[in-house]
Amino acid sequence: MATNKKLKLMKTEFSLLAPQAKSVLIAGSFNQWNLSAHPLKQDKKGVWKISLPLGPGRYEYRFLVDGQWQNDPNCSSFIENPFGTLNCLRIVE
Repeated sequence: MATNKKLKLMKTEFSLLAPQAKSVLIAGSFNQWNLSAHPLKQDKKGVWKISLPLGPGRYEYRFLVDGQWQNDPNCSSFIENPFGTLNCLRIVE
């Protein structure tokens, strides 16, 4: 008996407190590091947020805040990237 299992996408939220920022983008393995794919929206408290539908897996990502790369201060797992710095690691189960 064949089971046709659909890939389950989970709404995965990313957020960054940066009240002074003019723009915050997220790039990562989930969007081929495309900077124009996922701009974040700022709320009234200065928190930039985005919710992405991601399937189970490991995703590397970083924020681009006003043109400067920045790691997620809420992230506890990191992985070295080819540029000698660290990428954040999000695991979706």
